[in-house]
Amino acid sequence: MNIITRRSILGTSTAAAASLALPNFARSAIPVADVAPPKLPLENGATLRVLRPTKFLDPDEVIFRENIAKFTAATGVPVRVDFVGWEDLRPQVAVAANTGAGPDVVVAWPDDPHIYADRVVEVSDIAEYLGKKYGGWYSLAERYGKKWGTNNWISIPMGGSGGPIVYRKSWVKEAGFDAIPTDHANFLKLCQNLKKIGHPSGFALGNAVGDANSYCHWLLWSHGGKLVDEDNKVAINSKETIEALKYAKELYPNFIDGTLGWQDPSNNKAFFAEQIAMTQNGVSVYFAFKNDPTKAAQTADTDHAPMPLGVSKTRPETALILNAMVFKHSKYPNASKEFIRFMMEQDQYEKWLTGCIGYWAQPLKAYAQSAVWTSDPKIAAYRDTCGMEYWNGYKGPISQASGAATADYVNVQMFAAVSSGQATPEEAVKEAERRAKRFYR
Repeated sequence: MNIITRRSILGTSTAAAASLALPNFARSAIPVADVAPPKLPLENGATLRVLRPTKFLDPDEVIFRENIAKFTAATGVPVRVDFVGWEDLRPQVAVAANTGAGPDVVVAWPDDPHIYADRVVEVSDIAEYLGKKYGGWYSLAERYGKKWGTNNWISIPMGGSGGPIVYRKSWVKEAGFDAIPTDHANFLKLCQNLKKIGHPSGFALGNAVGDANSYCHWLLWSHGGKLVDEDNKVAINSKETIEALKYAKELYPNFIDGTLGWQDPSNNKAFFAEQIAMTQNGVSVYFAFKNDPTKAAQTADTDHAPMPLGVSKTRPETALILNAMVFKHSKYPNASKEFIRFMMEQDQYEKWLTGCIGYWAQPLKAYAQSAVWTSDPKIAAYRDTCGMEYWNGYKGPISQASGAATADYVNVQMFAAVSSGQATPEEAVKEAERRAKRFYR
């Protein structure tokens, strides 16, 4: 079994790969309310097809498949699951939505249910049940689960991958810092010093679903910028955005070469190979270190910290939410909803959460009491990932427009153009404004 798969991105040795074992799992004393599940009589002859993004960690798929087998054993409903590449998921979802055929359940990216809100089944019954049973939903999960401005749930967030800083402690200390700074000026100084000592940073500026959106949104939000305002008017062309772009241009020369073309696996590979001292990522790199006996020193030297606040009063970060939806074209909507409910129950969900050491952090608050979060203090930065206060399309509604702008990488390509010198901040922000207005009409 590979430590991290995704096209063998980390290039681990055969010996290291063979050593991987799933983390020990013991059911935690999670506070659970006595709530009756909704009645969802299964359709006769129901079979399900599920589509979701491919794994970054092997336990993600291994345990997910185990839980599917448990569902089939409990219900008699056969389930086929297809894992597709992160960049390939949205095109496949679009085909299913537009043709009215294909998977019954799609575990999609955060905005996707809002792009196809008129083509998905309402799931308020299972959302309300799960919320009552497991201590309520985190705020970001609730934003992405409900159709904006209503109490109608159109999807069930299954987890969120956070994007704090992953860094080598010894190299940061060698660069003159005992911790990651919380302000822009000192963070720039840290990146400059790391470059000088031969340990550059690396933040994705390619069309990377998770990493590039995380980094470029942080740049925007930590300077007080926003894509649209509370009235849903495009507001990206602002002095705050200009300042963010100028700052990004200062940061970029301190990065390792090639970040303009980075996809989601790229920074994992660079950090694992000790080519960079710092990046923004999920827990996948640390997971790989922990499961490779040849990387004990790197495991001890790796830690996580929030991205700098800048001018924001709360962490200017969001989460890459796995958002499960049921298409109206499904012949088996009850079986589909029952499948999602089953996967979110403690006997299945906590094992998945623990096996991935919080890579997909819980959307339901009770799971914050899972023992996984006290098993290693270095992963604490990921525990409340789904409680972040920023979202794609901030400060406007989560909608078809916000989803389309994110999928079109409007913000990412604006920062990439300025970082690379292909455009001035003024030129890039005008182009981003023009592109955003195509979606916000």
